Amino acid sequence: MKTKYAIVFIFIVALVIIEKESNIISRVSDKLIQRQNPQQTPQTPLDYSNNTNAALNMLKLLLSKLTNGNFSDLSEDQDSLLGLSSLSGGRKHILLLATTRTGSSFVGEFFNQHGESMFYLFEPLWHVERMLASSAEGNNGTVLGGIYRDVLQGLFLCDFSPLERFISPSPQEHVTASLFRRESSVSLCEEPVCTPVIKDVFERYHCKTRRCGPLNLTLAAESCESKQYHAVKTVRVRQLDSLQPLVEDPRLDIRIIQLVRDPRAILASRMVAFSSKYRTWKTWALDGQVPEDDEEVKRLKGNCDHIRMSAEVGLSQPRWLRGRYMLVRYEDIARYPMEKAQEMYRFTGIPFSDKARDWIVRNTQTTQGASGIYSTQKNSSEQAEKWRFNIPFTLAQAVQRVCGPTMELFGYKFVHDEKTLVNKSISLLEEKVFY
Repeated sequence: MKTKYAIVFIFIVALVIIEKESNIISRVSDKLIQRQNPQQTPQTPLDYSNNTNAALNMLKLLLSKLTNGNFSDLSEDQDSLLGLSSLSGGRKHILLLATTRTGSSFVGEFFNQHGESMFYLFEPLWHVERMLASSAEGNNGTVLGGIYRDVLQGLFLCDFSPLERFISPSPQEHVTASLFRRESSVSLCEEPVCTPVIKDVFERYHCKTRRCGPLNLTLAAESCESKQYHAVKTVRVRQLDSLQPLVEDPRLDIRIIQLVRDPRAILASRMVAFSSKYRTWKTWALDGQVPEDDEEVKRLKGNCDHIRMSAEVGLSQPRWLRGRYMLVRYEDIARYPMEKAQEMYRFTGIPFSDKARDWIVRNTQTTQGASGIYSTQKNSSEQAEKWRFNIPFTLAQAVQRVCGPTMELFGYKFVHDEKTLVNKSISLLEEKVFY
């Protein structure tokens, strides 16, 4: 009997919450309509009334059955209610958080290659970072985090106007030839977003699979509106808790996947990909000493600390993130790409498409010659261990000293001599499950 009364109580509370949210959403929608700027990228208003009313009716039906002692088909009704509980219009939103050289471009393709119902954007916050790099806002982590959040919110709602403010040169009538890495988004290189080529217009990040004119952001917004699933990949959000207002937006149904990698591997990869920026580290490798009070080392420590603190927030499962956060190690994806892709899709609630499966098979078993610095084609199991032969032991030790707490949280084992570092038969990865 106690169980029955508990269930009744839960559904009564749910009924009250949904009624309150219904009123809140109507007020928020009114304010948003009043604030709309006529120059904004057009977007179709979202209608939540049917969804909310359906949820209210389902709750009332469940309460009627519970009070009459009819539990026979309760589980079926609960499933129906869960399907109606989202106020996002049935859309699902995925935010892939990472840092540079963690394999995020590769993992982002798991969603980019999903198929025609997915709208994927690759590093749209690059424009924000670039414009604000030398400004006061760019040096204030709290302010910058808020700007990133607001731009992401617009993009998940298929409104490109917040992003347009940061694209340089400024789009003309919502048309730009300057969107960073446009070619990395399938959605931006397919019809109807792919428009006829315009003579003498240079687009640095032009589509590779077909010839297209400059990007029409109005058409991009319309394409976004037509798709059920939206995904964004970014390496620029440093603090997970800055995203709380985004996650709590009732118009969105967000799942956050934080991708992490062994900090020693990240440094080794950055020294190759951004060679000119890491000359100091190369000098230290030759000298055999790393001064821990140097700004470069402090920056490395700061990066590790931010990654760890964000993960600690996510893994603690605060109310606003409950069921909406997943931590994934790149090394686990490299070892078991199909299994980890299935886990991520299951977490997001999006069907794992055959197209995504096929892409993973094709791009995790390539030859050495097919893999470049920025390539998404990897022999994934080999890639996970490659760094161990590229980083001098002196630098590995330095990373362990300043990033120790981060490595311990994620299950990366320390090495105490060069022989262990280059011995591939010794795993540097603890078997660990993150919830």
